[in-house]
Amino acid sequence: MLNRRATMLGLAALPLAAAIRPALAATPDSLVTSAGDVAIYPIRHASLVLSFGAETLYIDPTNGPALYEGLPPPTGILITHGHGDHFDIATLNAIAGDTAPILTSEEVLARLPGPLKPRATALPNGATGEIAGLPIEVVAAYNTTENRKRYHPEGVGNGYVIGFGDKRVYVAGDTEDTPEMRALTGIDVAFLPMNLPYTMSLEQVAAAVAAFRPGIVYPYHYQGGDPAKLAELVGDAAEVRLAAWY
Repeated sequence: MLNRRATMLGLAALPLAAAIRPALAATPDSLVTSAGDVAIYPIRHASLVLSFGAETLYIDPTNGPALYEGLPPPTGILITHGHGDHFDIATLNAIAGDTAPILTSEEVLARLPGPLKPRATALPNGATGEIAGLPIEVVAAYNTTENRKRYHPEGVGNGYVIGFGDKRVYVAGDTEDTPEMRALTGIDVAFLPMNLPYTMSLEQVAAAVAAFRPGIVYPYHYQGGDPAKLAELVGDAAEVRLAAWY
């Protein structure tokens, strides 16, 4: 079991539009599983790459192909929803190659360009499937606070739980601390958004962590926020890792 602590991994205070180093300029984090290690590459804001043996998943790839230089090409692509900081056609066209399957929502599937659409599959909230031979569970991602529901209506966006050997990684997408999130079990790593008014407050993230008890939490999608404070609120409930998203 990993120590439950806050780990600072080169957090930088750059605006989202600023240039940022390619992903491989820093050593990736890793998650040990029964079938080998998962390499974890935080890219920017809500984009990340998970590499596991011969498989490499790109999740919500945006902000241009330069951020992915030096990484293995994707063998699968996951897209949570259609907002521009999660779904970027120009980046997809540049990095998708000729064969990588895409798993996404109905909203995004309808907007994919012709060359990408035939290899894309849309799964609804609550469904299960697979990508690149890895099991996937789709978790509802939406706002629950009344004056925020217009940002992410229920039933539109996806979060994903991905199985890697005996470990489970949850990428929440844009959401608040929904009942579906709080009901999750056996989550080893969770990527949780925290910026208002679009997703969760620090307090909401901490409350969700206390409810579903992931082993490791990466706050992401927090531009303008202070993720270092999350470790104070979470305490011993989880290890909080702060990565260089900006």
